[in-house]
Amino acid sequence: MKQLSFVVFFIILLLTLAGCANNTQESQLQEFITAHVAKIEPLSDQANLTYWDASTTGKPEHYDKFRDLQTKIRQAQSDPQQYAFLKKMRQSGKVKDAGLARQLDKLYYAFLQNQIEPELLRQVVEVDTKVQKRYNNFRGTMEGRKVTNSEVYTILTTEEDTRKRELAWKASKQVGEAIIDDLIQLVKLRNRAARHLGFDNYHTFSITTTEQNVRELDAIFAELEALTDEPFSRLKEELDRILADGYGIAPQDLMPWHYHDPFFQRTPLVYELDLDRYYKDRDVKELSKKYYAGIGLPVDDILARSDLYDRENKYPHAFSTDLNRKGDVRILCNLQDTERWMETILHELGHAVYSKYHDRDEPWLLREPAHSFTTEAVAMFFGRLSRNAAWMQEMLDLSDAERAEIEQVSEKYLRFQQILFARWAMVMYNFEKQLYADPDQDLNDLWWDLVEKYQLIRRPPGPADAGWASKLHFTTAPCYYHNYMLGELLASQLHHYIVHKVLKLDSDENVSYVGDKALGDYLRRKVLAPGALYHWNGMIERATGEPLTPKYFVDQFVK
Repeated sequence: MKQLSFVVFFIILLLTLAGCANNTQESQLQEFITAHVAKIEPLSDQANLTYWDASTTGKPEHYDKFRDLQTKIRQAQSDPQQYAFLKKMRQSGKVKDAGLARQLDKLYYAFLQNQIEPELLRQVVEVDTKVQKRYNNFRGTMEGRKVTNSEVYTILTTEEDTRKRELAWKASKQVGEAIIDDLIQLVKLRNRAARHLGFDNYHTFSITTTEQNVRELDAIFAELEALTDEPFSRLKEELDRILADGYGIAPQDLMPWHYHDPFFQRTPLVYELDLDRYYKDRDVKELSKKYYAGIGLPVDDILARSDLYDRENKYPHAFSTDLNRKGDVRILCNLQDTERWMETILHELGHAVYSKYHDRDEPWLLREPAHSFTTEAVAMFFGRLSRNAAWMQEMLDLSDAERAEIEQVSEKYLRFQQILFARWAMVMYNFEKQLYADPDQDLNDLWWDLVEKYQLIRRPPGPADAGWASKLHFTTAPCYYHNYMLGELLASQLHHYIVHKVLKLDSDENVSYVGDKALGDYLRRKVLAPGALYHWNGMIERATGEPLTPKYFVDQFVK
């Protein structure tokens, strides 16, 4: 018995010593995190507010200040000794506390992204800011006058004169030629930085440092391509006949400007019914405010701080921003009372509620979404409602006859939109992958090769220009676009779980999500509040019972 007691005592002693060692490691890490957040949090707050000021005014001094703050943030995460500390701590396996381990991962990748020589880092930030400033302040011209993006979209969705459509489409692309030289310089600088850190190019680097895997993404897009080839071809052939008849031309004569969106990433509203007429003069801002309040996720404070309408020098698209991780969440839009902008404000407020309802008792580093695509998923979940007949009836006080009329086409719109978006995302993902693999190749022809392959759109006659660079994501969110597609997959997974497990329904028929506080409660508890406490797939598994899978997207829209 004495021998046994000694063995037990020895084991306990070893475990105690190991625990002390772990506690020492964790204490050191916590001290590091506390000091780092004290330095980085005020810089982050200032940078977010400055970018907001730049986007809402277009003033050069705000962009200059934003550039300087970005540089300071990156410099604060560039110290090689601090990076070595984080790397060693991560490799040791001695950080057992889940919250600390999660913060360690986030800091490790943040520091990894900035382990480049200071001069190269300065150049990246400087050229990046220059491109963004030029992009945000640029307005294309049409028939000798400047036009806003909102005007372009209006022309492309309503104008019957093909010549005017062509001019508007080309005006929307002019910014590409204006920024292309600087953009290619930026791509090469990003590649230099990535290679300095041991990656083949910036695309691989960017995906790896956001806790994703290139091979897995390739597999997802290959699967979606195979599953959507036939249905997309069939739906587009039907669309082409309708469009061609409307313009009085043959389907084979259709050009990119005939498709109602500069990049054909949204389905033209042509199927017997124009959904825009239901939103005309209905105030999409008030509709969204009423809807979110009804599900227990009020957004009045968000809207009060937001910038919602078009004006000169303002950023021409839309985004949501969390300025301080303490509740100052805002959206920027350029609203019109159309279905497109109903979808957009529902979408941006989806991002906003994700940020607003993070658990503020969690550490600052974890008060952000589990991943960029998980906040996209929430935004897309809500954005889909703008074409949902049940939602439209309840929110717009439509009659049963009007709802029946919408239902005849809304399912087709929703299905086509999702399949179309998958094809468009294939263009973006594959183009950007090849852009960073070889930025000196003929990128203009490459763009149209991929558009013809995945979207079945004919390239315009004449030499290809750099109109592709007018897609803002190449400048402001590089190597990001695949996250929209992952967001769509997760939005369908959340929808399936909510319908069957939260609402306990047999199917999603007649589901509108209007006034349903069980929806808001579930999202707040399982998705929004945890923030980045868990790895993105861990959060998804906790919220839906399984990791991310494309099967629910395929079931909902493809099969």
